[in-house]
Amino acid sequence: MANAETIQVSSLPLPPAQYINLYTDENIRKNRAPKPPAPIQDAYTMFGSPFSNDDNIIRPLESQGFKRLYPQHFDRRKELKKLNHSLLVNFLDLIDLLVHYPDSPRRAEKIEDLSLLFVHIHHLLNEFRPHQARETLRVMMELQKRQRIETAQRFQNHLEKVREMVKNAFASLPDLTDADRLAGGLEPMDVGEAGDLAGGRGEGCHPLDRLMCDLVDRM
Repeated sequence: MANAETIQVSSLPLPPAQYINLYTDENIRKNRAPKPPAPIQDAYTMFGSPFSNDDNIIRPLESQGFKRLYPQHFDRRKELKKLNHSLLVNFLDLIDLLVHYPDSPRRAEKIEDLSLLFVHIHHLLNEFRPHQARETLRVMMELQKRQRIETAQRFQNHLEKVREMVKNAFASLPDLTDADRLAGGLEPMDVGEAGDLAGGRGEGCHPLDRLMCDLVDRM
């Protein structure tokens, strides 16, 4: 009977528990987490091959022990086409040798030739990596620029709409005369139980009410 529970398997190996357990939130807060390793200053080994920090990102073929099949100054597109054509011709020659002369020593030579051609093709493709990185960065920056311009344009359109709405709202308001403004600014006076002003004549009144009371008193 098949197990009903689905078992999820990660395609990548899990990180070492004895290492990640040292970087807990408490250890980081108390500065107990191990410091990152210092950058390598001299030479190092990667995949069994020695490397140095002073080496170029893409090392020449001669430094790797391979014979160069194309000149120093060349057109990469043309050379890639030539290498691709040579690769197809040598592959057909290898098949012909395997069919007619399977024990011929030329078979090993053709295999070496094919390997050398593959190395040159791979090397030429790697020389395009810096250009590819620059082009990828340029495209990303252009995309970010276009997105920011579009966002700013949308914000500007919304701002114009809000300004137009505020302008129309002010235009739709009726024109008020001085009497309407005075009447609109007056507020009723608070009257107590005895009919007197709450808190006295000069306290708790609107300034306009106080002005009118003064005018009445002077009459």
